[in-house]
Amino acid sequence: MRGTTAVFLAGGRGEGLGVLTEHRAPPAVPFGGKYRLVDFSLSNCHHSEISEVVLLTQHAPTSLNEHVGAGRPWDLDRAQGGLRILQPFASRHRTRWTEGPGDAVQRNLSEFEEAGTERLLVGSAEHVYLLDYSDLIASHAESECPVSITVHRVPAARSRHARPIEIHGGRVRRIARDKMAVDDGLTAVGLFVFEKDFLRSAITERPPRTLFEWVAAAVERGVPVNAFELEGFWADPIDLPTYYRTSMALLAPDPPLSLADPLWTVETHGEERPPARFLEGSMVKESLVAGGAMVAGRVERSILFGGAVIEEGATVTDSIVFQDVRVGAGAKLDHVIVDKSVEVGERAVLGDGPWPAGAADELVALAVIGKEARLAPRFRLARGGVVAVADRAMAGAR
Repeated sequence: MRGTTAVFLAGGRGEGLGVLTEHRAPPAVPFGGKYRLVDFSLSNCHHSEISEVVLLTQHAPTSLNEHVGAGRPWDLDRAQGGLRILQPFASRHRTRWTEGPGDAVQRNLSEFEEAGTERLLVGSAEHVYLLDYSDLIASHAESECPVSITVHRVPAARSRHARPIEIHGGRVRRIARDKMAVDDGLTAVGLFVFEKDFLRSAITERPPRTLFEWVAAAVERGVPVNAFELEGFWADPIDLPTYYRTSMALLAPDPPLSLADPLWTVETHGEERPPARFLEGSMVKESLVAGGAMVAGRVERSILFGGAVIEEGATVTDSIVFQDVRVGAGAKLDHVIVDKSVEVGERAVLGDGPWPAGAADELVALAVIGKEARLAPRFRLARGGVVAVADRAMAGAR
């Protein structure tokens, strides 16, 4: 799509995701049995024929850089254009880290201009949705507005912490600067189109921390801002409950997000693994099991990534198990997220005991195990407990 550069913000710390982002950038968090969160934005670019793509990174970029590489799975490994990864840089005038999305975009504006960019499509690298960006760009061009913002309708009775937005005749009349509980109606999604000239005129000594502040200020000044409604599924896995809820939605008989559409595939980088194996006496129900996994125990309403091993007599219920995790014989996992390369000892119990007092649902009681933890046989972890990567020795000694 000539003249458009897609810019995805990938520098946040993702503190709401706890130990899952202790050593990785949020867009690199595994999702759906075989993907990473960033795969959705990059796959949307691939299908939308956007060949100029930039990732703005900062926090723990190594795993993200290794995953996306030169962009080959998304047809972005090109001599002209393709995928670029930009990290914060120091100069005589700027010696600090970037301070939010607004600062990140403003710092790199000259890079985009040198590439001949006319407009920027700017979004988060960890949002989960499927969208033909050409529809958004067409709406933006037809509106003749210097800015477009994407909106999404919150279904009734599905309250979400978001920014409510008022629209009239396809134009934004008001946008909340802060998030609040929204039970029903349109909310602003962090996906924008900016004309280069608008961004150049908006440069300030202290740029806004969020891009929403830029848009809200433009609306208040009377600048016309176009609204584009994103229909279908959209999620921002900003914290563990949202990540868990978004993941488990894939297990529904008719999931709100289809990963099986041959016309709009979600591409990813990953090694080829052999087919999953289900040994005699195993039982798998309402679950996703990736290639290379082996099940000899019982798995219900769970997601197993490639290479996960569930040994004989082990039970995994309502849980998410990342790559190359081994769950020992007789172990029990209930409402647990287990990061990659964890060893769960025989007869260990993760998610042990009654629900915590005041827990309205299971999301409050998620137990989380950090990457490469080694849990001793018969190790017990209460519901809502956490084993961080730094706690490996302690966990193994119990």
